[in-house]
Amino acid sequence: MEKITVRRRNKVVVKAKNLFLPCFWSSVEFVESFNPKLPAGAGNPQCKVAIVMCRSASQDVSSRHGQHSMILVPMDTPGVKLVRPLTVFGQDDAIHGGHFEVHFENVRVPVSNIILGEGRGFEIAQGRLGPGRLHHCMRAVGAAEFALELLCRRAASRETFGKKLYQHEVVSHWIAECRLMIDQTRLLTLHAAQALDSLGSRAARRQIAMIKVSAARMACHVLDCAIQVHGGAGVSGDFPLAQMYAYVRTLRIADGPDEVHLSSIAHLELRDQLKKAKL
Repeated sequence: MEKITVRRRNKVVVKAKNLFLPCFWSSVEFVESFNPKLPAGAGNPQCKVAIVMCRSASQDVSSRHGQHSMILVPMDTPGVKLVRPLTVFGQDDAIHGGHFEVHFENVRVPVSNIILGEGRGFEIAQGRLGPGRLHHCMRAVGAAEFALELLCRRAASRETFGKKLYQHEVVSHWIAECRLMIDQTRLLTLHAAQALDSLGSRAARRQIAMIKVSAARMACHVLDCAIQVHGGAGVSGDFPLAQMYAYVRTLRIADGPDEVHLSSIAHLELRDQLKKAKL
């Protein structure tokens, strides 16, 4: 049996490869001290276990993808403390346990709590992130569809300057553009799902990255149009639009920000185009 000592630097982690949570091995357990923010659901009484991803400083491996491990940490372990609830766009999301700042101080768990094996944390994460990103995109399409429904209802029931809102050309164009964007994104989502099923997560990473960027941007645009048509009511609690916008806007950050996915898409596209140019 061995022990791991874990420390975490205060930094924003946007890629799993950049995670710096060094683990030092000895005797029968590992010890960790760090202060992560925004773990979802931490305040839910049914949340009994945290999954901690760390990088072993003692590992001498050539691939950065083989340096990470995932470890199970029971929430009732001495040293685990929920510091404070945090909001996202003013929403506390308490219905599922919210988002918390969690403090780990000299938390000790056995080495047997490592999931799958040492150095396989990135493998676990990538195996789950592909389908997870796709599910986010499906929800974004559904949110945009509902937002367009509310937009059309509002445009047909309200009048300005003696005309229904939809009779103003700018609003009618919004409606048309939103329908175009939703259907385009839905087809791109289905294409990514088919690639994931037939090729697997790694081979479908370009399609998944494309839909991850497109779906969140599309949903933000459609919701913004719906909010604009509703006026002040659109940003109030009388309609779900503001909360929906807050959710889809976070998707441009969650599971990798747009910029990371765009860089991946560009890299893969250039690789394929340059390969064709050599033929």
